[in-house]
Amino acid sequence: MMKKLLYTLLIVAFVSCEEKPKEPKLATLQGDAFGTTYAIKYFSVDELNVEKGIDSILHAVNKSVSTYMPNSDISKINNGDSTVVVDKTFRRVFQISERVYRESDGYFDPTIGVLRNAYGFGDEKPLKTIDSLTLDSLMQYVGFKKVKLTKEGIVKKENPHIYFDFNAVAKGYGIDLLGKYLESQGIKNYLIELGGELRAKGINVTKQQPWVAGIERIDSSVKDRAYDITIHLKDMAMASSGNYRKFRVDSTTGKKYVHTINPLSGKAEQLSITSATVLAPTCAEADAYATAFMAMDIGNAKRLIKEIVDVEGYFTYINARGEPKYFMSGGFVNLVNKN
Repeated sequence: MMKKLLYTLLIVAFVSCEEKPKEPKLATLQGDAFGTTYAIKYFSVDELNVEKGIDSILHAVNKSVSTYMPNSDISKINNGDSTVVVDKTFRRVFQISERVYRESDGYFDPTIGVLRNAYGFGDEKPLKTIDSLTLDSLMQYVGFKKVKLTKEGIVKKENPHIYFDFNAVAKGYGIDLLGKYLESQGIKNYLIELGGELRAKGINVTKQQPWVAGIERIDSSVKDRAYDITIHLKDMAMASSGNYRKFRVDSTTGKKYVHTINPLSGKAEQLSITSATVLAPTCAEADAYATAFMAMDIGNAKRLIKEIVDVEGYFTYINARGEPKYFMSGGFVNLVNKN
């Protein structure tokens, strides 16, 4: 009887000495990347040193597809170097762009670099005048069907003056790489925000609910941001595009040029859509589709958002009577925060 009691006491003592599972703690990182800022929130039981890995990813993306770095692969290719063997980042960004170009009927096209530069939104000085003749001459350098990527990783261009600009997809792809890196470190719950684009995984452990993201009102000021709605984000990415801040007024003619350029017409004119917010499995896709929708009229945007699998959208637009309106796809409605 004594032995049995002693054995029981030993078991109790052993169990009581076991350590309780550690609670995951919230960590926050902030920094600069791609000409803007980023903030990363993640939950982890252990203290992790992920800063070096993050910096390494950002540097690799810049070295591959940043038009603002003169020695990047994309800059060399834009300057006529036909011997560059592109890396995995360039190849993946090219492939995503090719697919979205096809699925958007050409409204997303990274070969609009010459137009972006001409209108003053790129890395070169804008042209003094852009008339119909100038536009016709520039359009011969636009069209993703005029380029291809060989199995060996060499970019072939029909015309050497074709200028790639992956800014509308590369930032999103960089965010996706950051997310995959965090996951490789055992992080299951995180939120990455970079330049207004988001990638979410898991939940906000502190609140035990999905991450919450706000969609900014188009009349919101930079210093006092206001939001139309908030939505729940879990295991998805979000990107927004709009022309309400991104535009340029020509000092000579007074003409307004918006940031989003229609690759089919070559024009930088405001259409009916004033902002587009897209949810997709990856941030690269959300980034690219948001840009494509901004180049369309609202009718085409509504049609396309219903056709694309796993992509949802929220559009603000001006109707034929000049009234502000909005449209949400079915899947988007289900994610709106009702609280």
